[in-house]
Amino acid sequence: MGPQAMAVCSLFFLLRVLAEPAENSDFSLAGDYLLGGLFTLHANVKGIVHLNLLQVPKCKEYETKALGYTFMQAMRFAVQEINSRSGLLPGVRLGYEMVDVCYVSNNVQPVLFFLAGENHLLPIQEDYSHYVPRVVAVIGPDSSESAMTVAHFLSLLLLPQITYSAFSDKLRNKRTFPSLLRTVPGADHQIEAMVQLMLHFRWNWIVVLVSSNDYGRDNSHLLSERLDGSEICIAFQEVLPTPQPNQEVTRRERERLEAIVNKLQQSSARVVVLFSPGQALRNFFREVLRRNFSGVVWLASESWATDLVLHSLTELRRTGTFLGITTQSVPIPGFGEFRARRAQARPPTANRTSPSSTCNQECDTCLDTPESLHTMLRFSSQRGAYNVYAAVYAVAHALHSLLGCSLTDCPKEVVYPWQLLQEIRKVNFTLLGHHIRFDQYGDLPVPLEVVQWRWDLSQDPFESIATYYPRQRQLERIRNVSWHTPDGTAPVSTCSKDCQPGRRKKAVGVHPCCFECLDCLPGTFLNKTADEFYCQPCPGNEWSHRGDTSCFKRRLAFLQWHEAPTIAVVVLAALGFLSTLAILVIFWRHFQTPMVRSAGGPMCFLMLVPLLVAYLMVPTYVGPPTVLMCLCRQTFFTLCFTVCISCIAVRSFQIVCVFKLARRLPRAYSYWVRWHGPYVFVAVMTALKVAIVVGSLLITTTSPTALADPIDPKVMILSCNPNYRMGLLANTSLDLLLSVAGFSFAYMGKELPTNYNEAKFITFCMTFYFSSSVSLCTFMSVYEGVLVTILDLLVTVLNLLGIGLGYFGPKCYMILFFPERNTPAYFSSMIQGYTMGRD
Repeated sequence: MGPQAMAVCSLFFLLRVLAEPAENSDFSLAGDYLLGGLFTLHANVKGIVHLNLLQVPKCKEYETKALGYTFMQAMRFAVQEINSRSGLLPGVRLGYEMVDVCYVSNNVQPVLFFLAGENHLLPIQEDYSHYVPRVVAVIGPDSSESAMTVAHFLSLLLLPQITYSAFSDKLRNKRTFPSLLRTVPGADHQIEAMVQLMLHFRWNWIVVLVSSNDYGRDNSHLLSERLDGSEICIAFQEVLPTPQPNQEVTRRERERLEAIVNKLQQSSARVVVLFSPGQALRNFFREVLRRNFSGVVWLASESWATDLVLHSLTELRRTGTFLGITTQSVPIPGFGEFRARRAQARPPTANRTSPSSTCNQECDTCLDTPESLHTMLRFSSQRGAYNVYAAVYAVAHALHSLLGCSLTDCPKEVVYPWQLLQEIRKVNFTLLGHHIRFDQYGDLPVPLEVVQWRWDLSQDPFESIATYYPRQRQLERIRNVSWHTPDGTAPVSTCSKDCQPGRRKKAVGVHPCCFECLDCLPGTFLNKTADEFYCQPCPGNEWSHRGDTSCFKRRLAFLQWHEAPTIAVVVLAALGFLSTLAILVIFWRHFQTPMVRSAGGPMCFLMLVPLLVAYLMVPTYVGPPTVLMCLCRQTFFTLCFTVCISCIAVRSFQIVCVFKLARRLPRAYSYWVRWHGPYVFVAVMTALKVAIVVGSLLITTTSPTALADPIDPKVMILSCNPNYRMGLLANTSLDLLLSVAGFSFAYMGKELPTNYNEAKFITFCMTFYFSSSVSLCTFMSVYEGVLVTILDLLVTVLNLLGIGLGYFGPKCYMILFFPERNTPAYFSSMIQGYTMGRD
């Protein structure tokens, strides 16, 4: 017989072995429609791989797994409950065939057994649309690795498979696993619940330990993706060694475990996340206990969150706080009594010596309920049993719909796997207050719970402290936790301590969770809701000190009435206004006298009135500037100055023309007199100045602005828009040219008669105006602030006084104190003497 024939015969033999249950077996129940059940009743890591002989593993050589026993009994209870109820499947009896998969050691053989027909053969066909396997659906297995192995086989015939504890997100791929459904949410929800738990307790510095299989790698990858860009950093990640099937620690494994624990002790991280099956963690925690390592939070994935074997190591309570993510515990009425009744001790049956003597068919021998199992069942809850319970009911509701059952009868028709799969995907019912409906990925988004391991309770050692809802992706109802810390507060697990208010973070190294704290500079503040690594600048009208968390309003600086410089300048302006008014009165009363006529006659009033208007504009420099005040500063002052200076310039020119140019250009002089040349010149200069002012107003804005004081940034200088300086320079340039012209003409007439010789007075006025204006423009180009404003006002007032007193003051003095010189005869004698002197 060839090797292929040997393999076929051996496989046929295995199928017959699995098909021959012993008496009183809990693994088999006859029925019209059979369900397949895959449960881990015994487990020891990966178990022994049987490569030499195609035989079912000897599960009884492994340790009993109480949780797997609970799952198996949940399926038996659900089937019994459905059969006893006449409303769901009336006239139809459900049966089951269950197999102990020994964690991951015994997967392929049970699948072949379920797919085979009544003749124990699995024919090779081109079309399996009308093929009827032994079971109509398979419940299980529990681990993701086993579920994938089984799903690859079952998907070939579209045989429905509902797993109750496989969380891997790979199972969501409906192209690869079209017939797989789950009564649990995906692994991404488990990861999300973990992350939200860490964020709630402000843990941002964690250690991740993973098993060396797909479960550890896949979950750690999901966690890393979720933490990417978040506030949580992984200090380091290590792979736990895979222990031997007999749990003996090899030298290499011990060295590896010692290295991992050493790294944990040296790390500042106080939260350790473990993605690993419970069987692979026993040696690790024994090493933790041997090294007296404690003071951390152990965050368990669903694979060992409720592991009773690990929990039985009571010394673990001194290593820290144990928190785990697991499915929500839903009480099933009557299941507790059913499980306890099935677990009652009974005499073990004698081991049969026939070839069919296997663990899967001798439950009474393999589960002879030792005292340890009694203890575990007594203290364990029904957590996870509801997932199996719901899976069985989902198949029952799908059968009800597929068979077209009424309230009293169900036709017993042939059920093809692909037909039942379609109906299972569409089930929609309520079971024990929970809605059962699979989503587009074939998952049942039931809530998850965060549990804390307790050793001081007489019942359930896994106390629920929070609930996670997959539909909302939200962790809620976080209750008090009994922490291992001396003061009972939540432990701190951060790479760096939080910065004090007003201090920003500066990253140190590659982890954003590791940083140093730096004060925010003046003018900036820290807004933690925006970014803790950058200080935000204060708004333009606000400021802050070093290390401030908020900004304060800057003090506005402007000329105020109660300040001494303002009072001094205003008093000076008031005196200038009164003196100018007095000059105006004197000139008005002595208008026909030679002194007034020689000073310019009517043109004197054209100079004095703008001077009075300019004095009236002095209050616009005091107080907070407004648009109107800035407009007055930039228009009235400069226009008044232009009128006055153009009058002085034309007056100087006119004196030179009268005494020097009249004889040389009599025709031009006649035109000048006929067309009122002085007034035309003043009007032209004024119109030109108006054009310059209007142009500058169109280019620059008159709105006041607030700029920071360069000396004291806590102060905002409130002034007219500083951009008007260029316009001010253009305005002043025309006045400066007129002042230079007036000075030049006055200098040319310095030898004229004394009564007409106003050169020294005009020279003084023009020199003072020219020098003060140039100094002011230079000062304004270098400095800013209130000082510029007060100097601008002071120079303006002094220029007004210079024109008023410098030009008109000597005339008033002669009119008031030397009236004998203010006569036509005196002026004629002075002209005659000048003419004779020239001859």
